Amino acid sequence: MPSLNLIISPVDIEARKKLDFRAGDTVRVTQKVKEGDKTRLQAFEGLVLARKHGGEPGATFMVRKVISGVGVERIFPLYSPEIDKIEVRSRASKFRRAKLYYIRDRVAKEIRRKMKSIRAEAKAQPKIEAPNTETAA
Repeated sequence: MPSLNLIISPVDIEARKKLDFRAGDTVRVTQKVKEGDKTRLQAFEGLVLARKHGGEPGATFMVRKVISGVGVERIFPLYSPEIDKIEVRSRASKFRRAKLYYIRDRVAKEIRRKMKSIRAEAKAQPKIEAPNTETAA
């Protein structure tokens, strides 16, 4: 008797396997969020830092974006039924690595460099004081 290995899944596994995105691509992940008795869709758009475990059932990918100066990273299971859709916004051509964890440090260094230049500009500008009208009389 042949055994049937059928798994009923709300996710179209073949469509997710065919998704062609890699580290460095910008993606928009739309996820179902349940709040009380209602469900809504929430989008998270950012840079893919890593994709792990290929096409296996436990495959994941990490997306990073910066919100008001703070880096936010989320790890999404590729075959999660909570993910409504994954859109590839732009392809990366300048990255040569499979894992882009170094981006975290690079962004922090750029922010520190900008803050240093802003402080230097503030010190270089002379303070302008308003003339005191009481002493002139």
